[in-house]
Amino acid sequence: MNRKGGPRRKSRQKLTGKIRKRGKINIRGFFQSFKEGDKVQLVADSSYQRGMFPLRFYGKMGVVKSKQGRAYYVAITDQNKEKSVIVHPIHLKKI
Repeated sequence: MNRKGGPRRKSRQKLTGKIRKRGKINIRGFFQSFKEGDKVQLVADSSYQRGMFPLRFYGKMGVVKSKQGRAYYVAITDQNKEKSVIVHPIHLKKI
């Protein structure tokens, strides 16, 4: 049986940004920095696809573990399992 849909299936509401936020990417969000132990929320910015996490984790809370290049290594819990994602800072929101 064939697989139904790809990794962006059913993601229109998640990737459609607010009307006032459309256009160029936010420079402050692009260059924001976090420390180890900071709590962050995963919120995808669809205007920049690099370093985007799997959209099933959209809206999840996580803790920054370390920096990896320009991106951050974030630990999240998914149904009582700890998982790790490497995310660009434009897709992170500090809590």
